[in-house]
Amino acid sequence: MDQIIHVDNAEAKPTILCCECGVAIEPNPANMCVACLRSHVDITEGIPKQGTLHFCRGCERYFQPPSEWISCSLESRELLSLCLKKLKGLNRVKLVDASFVWTEPHSKRIKVKLTVHGEVLGGAMLQQVFIVEFTVNHQMCTDCHRSEAQDYWRASVQVRQKSENKKTFYYLEQLILKHKVHATTLGIKPVHEGLDFFYATESHARKMIDFLNAVLPCKYQHSKKLISHDIHSNVYNYKFTYSVDIVPVSKDSVVCLSKKLTHQLGGIAPVCLVYRVTNSLHLIDPTTAQIAEVNSNIFWRYPFKSICNPNQLVEYVVMDIEPIMDKDRTFFPGQGAISSKHILADVWLVRASELGINNNTIHTRTHLGHVLKPGDSAFGYNLEDSNINDLNFENLNKNNVPDVILVKKCYSGRQRQRVWKLKHLTNDVTAFDTDANDYQEFLNELEEDPELRQNINIFKDTSKQIPVDTYDSVDHNEPYITLEEMLDDLDIQDVEMTE
Repeated sequence: MDQIIHVDNAEAKPTILCCECGVAIEPNPANMCVACLRSHVDITEGIPKQGTLHFCRGCERYFQPPSEWISCSLESRELLSLCLKKLKGLNRVKLVDASFVWTEPHSKRIKVKLTVHGEVLGGAMLQQVFIVEFTVNHQMCTDCHRSEAQDYWRASVQVRQKSENKKTFYYLEQLILKHKVHATTLGIKPVHEGLDFFYATESHARKMIDFLNAVLPCKYQHSKKLISHDIHSNVYNYKFTYSVDIVPVSKDSVVCLSKKLTHQLGGIAPVCLVYRVTNSLHLIDPTTAQIAEVNSNIFWRYPFKSICNPNQLVEYVVMDIEPIMDKDRTFFPGQGAISSKHILADVWLVRASELGINNNTIHTRTHLGHVLKPGDSAFGYNLEDSNINDLNFENLNKNNVPDVILVKKCYSGRQRQRVWKLKHLTNDVTAFDTDANDYQEFLNELEEDPELRQNINIFKDTSKQIPVDTYDSVDHNEPYITLEEMLDDLDIQDVEMTE
């Protein structure tokens, strides 16, 4: 069979001989092959093949001249950009490609592979690939150096509350964790009456002050101390201190208001109960269910203090309760707001310690008519037998002061194991003792108050076994935290991968 062979009629490219080795090459301005051209010219001659990177082991940042420290992970774009900026003669050639060459993570060596183009000998373009090796040297950055020194902080925030109960600080600790306000702190130091926060700059301390004013009723004072002064450049070095005072009143405390303040709050009774603390104090009159809010400005203008604290609570047993209708209430012109979440009721009580021994019932009015029923236990204050040292209380007509003020219902299921937990500012030691009664009361309030739980991150306690039917056997008349409200705690374990 005949075969037809097609011949390419394209003209062959002319070739010349290399002037050095005589190899046939395509014509170029240098009349040399690539091998001979490389032996005569090195386009990477002005580029250093070795360099040094300074790394801070404290904060894991790299030094970028002249004075900046940046965070870069291994083989990242930021680290590659930092390495290229270290090469001074790189602007003489055209950079085509740059990539990392794998090295051991603990070898303190970083290798970068570069591909460059350069013009040589009258217009010939030469491409060359080479590797630059960087040595990682350890150097402490300015921030870490200050943290290791004695006087490293430049601003401090001293948070204080002069009260016996510390539930406000447990609440503040959870708010700080939820909003991550402590991210810029250099250190947190618990003291007897509060917390001390230390910062590197004054602006970070101001952010903490703004946060405290937004979540709690408080006031602050500002001071500064001169550390050093450069007379030539007129530069002053100060240490700033902010002293924050939280109102000395906590949740479930009984307060006695002045006469001027009661008129300003819509004629509320002088003896009130603090049923919530946010950026203001929420007061309620247990005898009329009238409510009022006292912000920080009003409080410091008409200051008052607690006449009864939660550690003075007495347990009572409800013998009988009778709700009060709206038609039986007393209203007057200019009266403040009435709570719609509480039901006013007449209640007859007996002390739990005297039940069965002395059945003398005590009559009082309470705002807890929506949660109490005969046979329930409730915590309250016995004002009749209490020794109260308060000027506003001494000026009151004792006939208008109730003998007992009920605060909250007592639940019997507190002994069950909690399958949830809270995080703290430090892993080793929390701000205060978690075994104290104040902390246990704070945990009980989290179970009782769903609105309070919205501002707090609650995590599942993986150290405790959670049976499948745990919440099927729970008495739903008692408050509890559902599994839907709990967050999964992030657990990062360094486990080697197997092939």
